[in-house]
Amino acid sequence: MRIDILTIFPGAFRGPLDESIIKRARERGIVEIYVHNIRDWATDKHRTVDDYPYGGGPGMVLKPEPIFAATEAVARMDERRGPIILLTPIGRTFSQEVANELAQKERLILLCGHYEGVDARVHQHLVTDEISIGDYILSGGELAAMVVIDAVVRLLPGALGDPESARRESFVEGLLEYPPYTRPAEFRGWKVPQILLSGHHQEVARWRRRQSILLTALRRPDLLAKANLTPAERAWVARYLCQD
Repeated sequence: MRIDILTIFPGAFRGPLDESIIKRARERGIVEIYVHNIRDWATDKHRTVDDYPYGGGPGMVLKPEPIFAATEAVARMDERRGPIILLTPIGRTFSQEVANELAQKERLILLCGHYEGVDARVHQHLVTDEISIGDYILSGGELAAMVVIDAVVRLLPGALGDPESARRESFVEGLLEYPPYTRPAEFRGWKVPQILLSGHHQEVARWRRRQSILLTALRRPDLLAKANLTPAERAWVARYLCQD
């Protein structure tokens, strides 16, 4: 996969793209990531990329000319094609399902908005997708782009050391992940559940499944309503919650 990032603050990506899973995926050739400064496509000596909004109001708006020029030039840098995604509060909400969808693409172009947003013609005539990472306001799309990249890259074949890791994480089956434990078996008087020390793999799997269901019911009941549970599992969690 190739990922191109268009931003007016390329320095924001120093560090996050050079650590941990993303770093290893880049080194293994699983993903190529390029950061492009939109200012490089500005045509005036001051490299202007923003201006006051028509009609008045606070803040500045990113101009369409450098954004269109930058995006079109970057798209021509590789024959692979994929969505042109604007990170914006008005986009569709990012989720594990969306991450899975994007991980199937050969290429992603991520456009980071800033200030009071981008000229409406960018929304209308350039981007092919718009994504929001939540119902809150960030200073710009850079942090949102990092979230999308991290969630997508870890899904690419070979990015994780153990392929099972991606399949067992929260949201993959519509449930939160079960609580993990590691050594020591007892810490400050708090013991690891005995079932995890038993060596009975089927019972461990059953315990983990039930813990995932219970945690989701307690923390994210909205997810549980859509989760793929058997009738027996729904009856079990209903009885458990009634006991409390």
